[in-house]
Amino acid sequence: MQFIDRAEIEVEGGTGGDGIVAFRKEKYVPAGGPSGGNGGRGGSVYLQAVQNLQTLLDFRYSHSFKADDGKRGGPNNCTGATGKDNIIQVPCGSVIYDLETEEILGDLTTDKQILCVARGGKGGFGNKHFLSNQNRSPENALPGLEGEHKVLRLELKLLAEVGIIGLPNAGKSTLISSLSAARPKVADYPFTTLTPNLGVVKKPSGDGTVFADIPGLIEGAHEGIGLGYEFLRHIERTSLLLHLIDINAEDPINNYQIIQDELKAYGKGLNDRFQIIALNKIDACNQQNIDAIVKQLNRLTSAPVFTISSVTKIGTKELLQNVWNYLDLRNKRKESFISS
Repeated sequence: MQFIDRAEIEVEGGTGGDGIVAFRKEKYVPAGGPSGGNGGRGGSVYLQAVQNLQTLLDFRYSHSFKADDGKRGGPNNCTGATGKDNIIQVPCGSVIYDLETEEILGDLTTDKQILCVARGGKGGFGNKHFLSNQNRSPENALPGLEGEHKVLRLELKLLAEVGIIGLPNAGKSTLISSLSAARPKVADYPFTTLTPNLGVVKKPSGDGTVFADIPGLIEGAHEGIGLGYEFLRHIERTSLLLHLIDINAEDPINNYQIIQDELKAYGKGLNDRFQIIALNKIDACNQQNIDAIVKQLNRLTSAPVFTISSVTKIGTKELLQNVWNYLDLRNKRKESFISS
């Protein structure tokens, strides 16, 4: 399945039904008078988040969505039928922008959450509405109003608690496949991962936590260089960043700094997000070099540093336990804040 995380669509609410001019003329109705009903309201367009969608691919082929028009009013003061709403399904994590104003209309993060993006127009008044002491036989009615029309931009931000970041070939895809049932493409060359991968990693309690493998960032990613700029927004929602570094790279410390600079340049609080650093591929490195690199990182950052091998799973158990400890502590703080 092709991963599409941005789309533009056009939405339009239905036009309200027209009111009508009608009079009661039945033989045994002594006070007939005007009886034209109001038109029905036009249908509205809604976006609804659903869990079983992971991409905005459908909107590559369908761009325009309109709700049904309301029906005309009827005689005998009958109001026209309301137009049918148009409910469009989008993935959880979709952010909806008004393309003209750049206003955020909604952020759909939970299953079945729904947002009205284009309201239907009101139905027009029938001549019954204009009855008064001064006008006992009104012969005017109003047409229905047009529904709202908007052009929207949809952006998908993955819903993951843990984002795995790092330079290309740091071993992110291998790690997520080792920890979860996800099976991303893995090969020994940069940019193997062209789209984010999600994997559910089970806690000892049996609960699952979603990890996102974000495509490799490179220097200048915040300016649109490489793949990182397009996917940095997918880690905006994460609670924790797992920074993976290839310990056998030419300069692991410089590689660490490149990613930190990109997070800071991108903004939106990513550089302040809690991080855990994992030096990967230690099975191909001698202990003396490992100790030296860990020592240098400890001078640069207060973030916990772990040494692991995604392939052999050395150190991954300790790494995950630290992840669980942080997430549990964060959730307890959140519960305490809510209860207070």
